[in-house]
Amino acid sequence: MTAVPSAEMKLEIKKLIMQTLSITDINPDEVDDVEPLFGGSNALTLDSVDAIEIIMAIQRTYNIRITDQSQARYIIRSIESIAEYILTEQDKASA
Repeated sequence: MTAVPSAEMKLEIKKLIMQTLSITDINPDEVDDVEPLFGGSNALTLDSVDAIEIIMAIQRTYNIRITDQSQARYIIRSIESIAEYILTEQDKASA
């Protein structure tokens, strides 16, 4: 059974995204965990170039690979989905 992402992990992901994209005018607490990061009503207004940078930062920080483009779109749709994917990959690596 996959663990549920902690609030601390989600905050860490928010900070990673904001640092990666040099976003300084938004507080991480303003970013909703389940709202879409792209095209939604989330505090962040991201585009496809941002998506690539986010994927690269996640891979580098958490030592995981995201190779399938359609899978990547699903993974980075929200903070929650990113956190769940990271936990799933970490569970696989430790199994």
